[in-house]
Amino acid sequence: MDTMTLTKAAAALCGALLVLLLGKWAAEGLYHMESHGEAAYVIEVEETASSEEVEEVSFDELYAQADVGKGAKVFKKCGACHKVEDGVNATGPSLYGVVGRTMGGLDGFGYSGTMAGMSDGTWTPEELDAFLTKPSAYAAGTSMSFSGLKKQKDRVNLIAYLDSLDD
Repeated sequence: MDTMTLTKAAAALCGALLVLLLGKWAAEGLYHMESHGEAAYVIEVEETASSEEVEEVSFDELYAQADVGKGAKVFKKCGACHKVEDGVNATGPSLYGVVGRTMGGLDGFGYSGTMAGMSDGTWTPEELDAFLTKPSAYAAGTSMSFSGLKKQKDRVNLIAYLDSLDD
């Protein structure tokens, strides 16, 4: 490659760079947004103040309206570790008759130390609701790795399903 060709290539590169910089300078001048003053028109939007308190529905009211069929669908999340047949344990204890049962009191299942230490309590629907919200927060140290059910309606339906299983 001779000197003249190298000079032409360098000049083409410098020229392209110069055109790019001049274009950038012109665009900044045309579309500069810093000091244009105030807006030509303002669209006023009504503020929605959340002064209305959301009325909480009690657990008993939700439980009275619970749907056992929907609870059976929610149970599919639990079915990997729990069974609903009487006396059939899996990774977790059988949930047959869990509503009203003593916490950590199912014979033949090896509970974690945390759950075994709670054997003086009873699984009422309210206690199950608190537990199913986030098991690790309810019983710190439990070996149950389930993260919990965030929707209270899902928890209530599941508890109603579990309550419907025993005679």
